[in-house]
Amino acid sequence: MRRAVESAAVDVTSLGYTTDLALLALGGSVMEDRGDHLVVRSPHNPTHWWGNFLLLAGMPATEDCPGWLERFHETFPAAAYVALGVDVPDGTAEDLAWFAGRGLSVEAQTVMTATEVHAPRSRNDDAVCRALASDADWDQSVELRVRCIDEGMDPMGYREFAARKAATMRGLAEAGHGAWFGAFLEGRLVSQMGLFCAGDGLARFQSVETDPDFRRQGLAGTLLHVVSRFGFDELAARTQVMVAEPDYFAIELYRAVGFAPTQRQLQVERRPRAS
Repeated sequence: MRRAVESAAVDVTSLGYTTDLALLALGGSVMEDRGDHLVVRSPHNPTHWWGNFLLLAGMPATEDCPGWLERFHETFPAAAYVALGVDVPDGTAEDLAWFAGRGLSVEAQTVMTATEVHAPRSRNDDAVCRALASDADWDQSVELRVRCIDEGMDPMGYREFAARKAATMRGLAEAGHGAWFGAFLEGRLVSQMGLFCAGDGLARFQSVETDPDFRRQGLAGTLLHVVSRFGFDELAARTQVMVAEPDYFAIELYRAVGFAPTQRQLQVERRPRAS
């Protein structure tokens, strides 16, 4: 997938978006190159905001920002949200101030990478860390995602998205592109994440989540180390990629295992209103 993107008019440079697109393509999403942006569509999961979005090839000029909103709605007329990615790995949220001034969420997420990892200081030796395998495991994965839902989101709509996303990730795992791991306490899935090949020696993490009732117990750090070792030892990854919110406490967890900030991933978003 990375070669296909690089041979097109839009040359994706961000590690975050390069790996995003690679995993989306493996899962069945399609990309249309329109010269100054990519249209990304996921027909199998139409409510996945960041599976159905526009990726801008460069930083938009202020006078062009209204036009990008119009393009998004023309491309996705049924969407109740807005999702615009900006492929400028050294950009800042301030560069997208026009959107923020109109009430959209503007984020410069931190792209973190690791070429080696080490065990965290705080480990949880009570948890069983393993790859998800059974239908029951994947059902628990969906339920955990729903328990981690952000405040203000529609639970029913999110459950549909989560179930479709889990089916896609399970398909990638069963096809040998990576695996989805969980930390289990007495059979209950309490922390989870996925790691998948993204081409050219890259592996990308997906959805690091811990049950709100079990946080700060060393679960995610313990699982992250196990999954990272799987990436280097089994997937033959040379560089592992993680995207995190810069102000979220979990970013220190990633640092504690060996990940370091490398780039930024810019995105503009307006979430649909909860019904």
